[in-house]
Amino acid sequence: MRIVAVCFVLYVLQGCSDRIFQSQQQETSNIRQYEKAEFSIVLKETFENPYDQREVALNMVLTSPSGKSLVLPCFFERNDGEQSHWRARFTPQESGKYSYYFECIKGETQSERSSEKSFAATASDKDGFLHINDFWTLKFDSGKPFRGIGENVGWEPRSFSNPKWTYDYLLPRLSASGANFFRSWMAPNNFPLEWKTVKNTNRYTDTDEYFNPGGVKRLDEVVELADSLGMYMMLAFDSHNTLIENNQWEIHNYNKANGGPASTPEEFFTLKESRDKYKNRLRYIVARWGYATSIGAWEFFNEIDNAAFSEEDSVIISHDAIADWHREMAAYLKSIDPYDHIVTTSISHREIRGMYDIDELDLNQMHIYKRTSRIPEGIRRYNRRHNKPFVWGEFGYEWDWNKDFEVIGDEMDFDYKRGLWYGLFSPTPILPMSWWWEYFDERGMTPYFRHVRTISDMMLEAGKGSFEILDVKAQRVESYAVKCGDSYFIYLLNTDKQVHTTDVWLAGPTREAITTVQVYDPSQGEFTHHNEFSEEDTGLRVEGLTLEAGQERIVIVR
Repeated sequence: MRIVAVCFVLYVLQGCSDRIFQSQQQETSNIRQYEKAEFSIVLKETFENPYDQREVALNMVLTSPSGKSLVLPCFFERNDGEQSHWRARFTPQESGKYSYYFECIKGETQSERSSEKSFAATASDKDGFLHINDFWTLKFDSGKPFRGIGENVGWEPRSFSNPKWTYDYLLPRLSASGANFFRSWMAPNNFPLEWKTVKNTNRYTDTDEYFNPGGVKRLDEVVELADSLGMYMMLAFDSHNTLIENNQWEIHNYNKANGGPASTPEEFFTLKESRDKYKNRLRYIVARWGYATSIGAWEFFNEIDNAAFSEEDSVIISHDAIADWHREMAAYLKSIDPYDHIVTTSISHREIRGMYDIDELDLNQMHIYKRTSRIPEGIRRYNRRHNKPFVWGEFGYEWDWNKDFEVIGDEMDFDYKRGLWYGLFSPTPILPMSWWWEYFDERGMTPYFRHVRTISDMMLEAGKGSFEILDVKAQRVESYAVKCGDSYFIYLLNTDKQVHTTDVWLAGPTREAITTVQVYDPSQGEFTHHNEFSEEDTGLRVEGLTLEAGQERIVIVR
């Protein structure tokens, strides 16, 4: 009788696990720190909508080796007769022994839990997830500093585009050229997770399922591809285009005409039913892809101001509604993401009142076209104004795709290059990301990332992530300078159409402290030693630097 009583007590403490939990299986045999581990769970029950957490939510509850409590959402896979199959994807951020159990929450009150199990995660030499560090850098779990260098790859080829520029083609080219970061959208033509009706695509098809299986499968593939290449993705969940009437709103999954809760784009933001539905989407995203260290940042919207304002700049969606929606969704996303991914959103050029000061948004992001020369000043202004890291998520010489880019090709290339260097010498953790990825790759510009990455790596190595802006002056050319540890880096750009020879005055180093002065020529990818320098009263003069029209040089003083 005593044995029976003990078993009964254990049965009650475990939440009557055999009532709903058919099985739980650790599918990854050797679990390693910063690598994906998968678990399968079978429940003895099916649900009307297993994607709606108001009906059912399955969580993996873990205790880390250091005693930290973690709650990881699990995602639904399929029904099988009277059973439902679920999966957990978990990436351990600590090495050592973890204990865990699964908790099934039905409705608002009923909760049942599985028996407790454990696994051991062995240590690895990987760096883990990216997080906010300071204005200049992000940092990994390992503490290693990181600066994002890359471009937008907004989507794969549309039905009317050249099929060449897939992620499978372009991401390896970017990685081989030194890029480590890219930005992509979810849309009716790309990763259409929540789009039953797709548009302008030959890759995806319409579906009656809650989440588009083609979009799910493709994002699985690209997340894994990015990880294999050492690339980090900023994933935008939506674009302003999806909310503009007579464009994509007519096929939007939140549109009441398609069975959704909202009669207008504004009700996407204001209705509780819309917000609840969006939280289900966020939960699925974290459950399925949150494990990925290759997800560098979650981005809610691309250019939300272009939905908030009309073409005449009148307000058509309330700023307060948009800001409040972002505040609630960012807080919710952070509450369910055990990995603390970076969270952001973006505007084109018109600010949404109050949004840049939302605490739950980790970095502010804006896009800039036709004004690349303003990139450095803009970064510093927004850093000062909001005391938060700032990123130019898109930049370019021209935004209007109706124009003939071949006529302005040289100007586009020049703008592309200087935007990257402006970012490298400015306090931003992700360098400005160019648009028009197909166009620039066709012009052979992709390998140019290698030059920027070369200097960026030198900066990070010299300063271990520390940066200090210095006063610098040069005649007839633009100049910017930063100090990283004991090394000084100067960027020079000749914006004229004629050759200039200049001296450069740099505050800080004395002649006696200098061991070498090098000049890097990005057009050739070559370093040369430079011996013409002298000491001034409060710094150093580097003499006789010649720049051809449109050329840039990087001077490194050690």
